[in-house]
Amino acid sequence: MKLHLPPRVSPQGFAAALKAYEGVVGKDWVMASESDRDAYSDIYAPGDAEQWAASAAVAPANVEEVRAVVRLANEHKTPLWPVARGKNLGYGTAAPRMAGSIVLDLGRMNKIIDIDPKLATCVVEPGVGFFDLHDAILRGNHPLWMSVPGNGWGSVIGNALDHGIGYTPYGLHARNLCGLEVVLPDGDLLRTGMGAMTGNPAWHLFPFSYGPTYDLAFTQSNLGVVTKAGLWLQPAPEASLELIFDIPEEGDIGWVVDTIAPLKISGLIEQNVFIPSWLGKMVLKGQRHDFWDKPGAIPEWRVAELLKQYKLGYWQVALRLYGEESVIKAKAEIVKAAMKRHLAAPPQENWWRQGDAIGQYEITMGVPSAVPLQMSDWIGGRGAHMGFSPVVPASSEHVLGQLKRSRKIIADHDVDFYASFTIGGRFANNINMLMYDRDDAAMVSNMKALFNALISETAKAGYGEYRTHLGWMDPVMDTFDYNNHALRRFDERVKNALDPNGIIAPGKQGVWPAAYAAQRHSAPQDSVTEGGKA
Repeated sequence: MKLHLPPRVSPQGFAAALKAYEGVVGKDWVMASESDRDAYSDIYAPGDAEQWAASAAVAPANVEEVRAVVRLANEHKTPLWPVARGKNLGYGTAAPRMAGSIVLDLGRMNKIIDIDPKLATCVVEPGVGFFDLHDAILRGNHPLWMSVPGNGWGSVIGNALDHGIGYTPYGLHARNLCGLEVVLPDGDLLRTGMGAMTGNPAWHLFPFSYGPTYDLAFTQSNLGVVTKAGLWLQPAPEASLELIFDIPEEGDIGWVVDTIAPLKISGLIEQNVFIPSWLGKMVLKGQRHDFWDKPGAIPEWRVAELLKQYKLGYWQVALRLYGEESVIKAKAEIVKAAMKRHLAAPPQENWWRQGDAIGQYEITMGVPSAVPLQMSDWIGGRGAHMGFSPVVPASSEHVLGQLKRSRKIIADHDVDFYASFTIGGRFANNINMLMYDRDDAAMVSNMKALFNALISETAKAGYGEYRTHLGWMDPVMDTFDYNNHALRRFDERVKNALDPNGIIAPGKQGVWPAAYAAQRHSAPQDSVTEGGKA
């Protein structure tokens, strides 16, 4: 990766900045070689990764070093792109939105500060990964479960800050944050919520503050650098029952959502219910060429053959209940009766009770996994993926409408259709995995055009993504257009007030400080324009 200097910074000024950073973190933790820059590039980049090239990386070891680095960044006008572990695969990994930014790598800050088994909380630094926290819970024999995303390689805090979603009753990870420590863009230090009072023991227990509550303002945000956070954990239940329903037809997703959403809203089902399509199972069985070795999307007749051969439904609902065994049994009867109105086949039932072993990759029981990364191998070559993930109301009308819409757009681009839905209660998150070979220029070009079409057509229907890849942060923000983009105007007024030099993560989520406003839309979308219209 060649050197891209930060905008408006000379080579001499850049060298002076790196020397100043060395004085804070040590020479070994200022990384500016070509191989260093490669290590912080987007390994799944749809196109030339130079578009989001870091100029260097700085890795502080503690909050005081973070504060010092942020102050120096203001002095030398070198923008910082904070990352926790840089494992946000499919969304840009560790690469910055604006080329030339310096990655602020918080991976060395990996302390698990506290685990409270009685009140079911933990306090961690950004470098703590899901496997780290899981191992610490096991070592301490704490009766606690985590909530984990599909890919467990990343940071516990980082995933929550990016609105990651898991598969347990605690699956809305940003909602589990309680009490943050944040370095502000001028190097000042803030503790949110009850932490604003020195020594308050309720800091990570009460989710509000005295006056405005700012925890969520630092999620998907460039208003500060989170250096510590409290997180709520799930008490380990007495028992758990998994009910697995194979759903035969594509259109059945409508009645599935109409059946499960009311049970989720009522509290009878607590978890976020993840519903992958058949291709979510096939990517674990082999590569595409093992099942279809011709160009173009796998045809429907072949899909039907594969479903029959591997005894798969078009969708699978793996629904898990938690708690006292007698209560679970009563809940299970209600769930099974509701599903039986549409599906004659009984579910597969898998019981777990206190003292039983937990499987290696039981993400619905808080065990982190790396298995889902196999989907990147589906196409072959230097495999990669991106996710297009709009949020729709959890009703058959909206879910089927979005399914039909995205299916047609994906079919028009002759790409395999890999959809899933997560029912979070009142909303359903529709994740469309788009897999490609990074070294196939035609495939990458087609993928970019497909992503543009998905954004624009979905926005016309009134829906938006909840997060996206670096290269599409501006077009997705464009789609949030109410009252002449009032949200973006508000975001940027706050940004400019707190960060007049535009130092922290310029361009994140389409929020640009005035200092770098000219960089807006400096990305590879090609055809998406204002308002998300192509």
